[in-house]
Amino acid sequence: MYKPKSLRAHLTAASAELQQNPDKLLIFAEGGNTVATGTASLSFEYRYKLNIIITDYSGSEDAIMVPLLAWVQVHQRDLLDNAELRKTGIGFDVDYNNHTSIDLAITLALTERVIVKPAGAGRLEVLHLAEPQRTPAYTAEFWQAYAGDALLAEWQTPANPE
Repeated sequence: MYKPKSLRAHLTAASAELQQNPDKLLIFAEGGNTVATGTASLSFEYRYKLNIIITDYSGSEDAIMVPLLAWVQVHQRDLLDNAELRKTGIGFDVDYNNHTSIDLAITLALTERVIVKPAGAGRLEVLHLAEPQRTPAYTAEFWQAYAGDALLAEWQTPANPE
């Protein structure tokens, strides 16, 4: 699965606090299913809930959510496009530890398509497909999110893994 690693790299690059303290970012998959059909193909789809936990975070929640949504636009666009998935596809919980820090838990309903095809001589080629892309509205290479004059987050436009 490439999406957990991709999201970890993206959020860490976007947040100065996570760059300085990468151990604050915990990512794990739960409730996964492998969905395959009864055809001759061994191709399948991973379906799982990705749990992202940021512990003792002292920044703005927006500094995580805006880069997260930028990543979702590239890597799981249906969470934004599908009316049913918009209701439950991105969830979060916040634990206010004290006056200066929170624990932020985010869940994403993710899928990953995997194509398995014969490559000759008893060999199988396994390809993880990138999500279909629309023409992006945000085409700049580099972004910064501000609240007034305060820099919340900065990131590179997430790369499509093709």
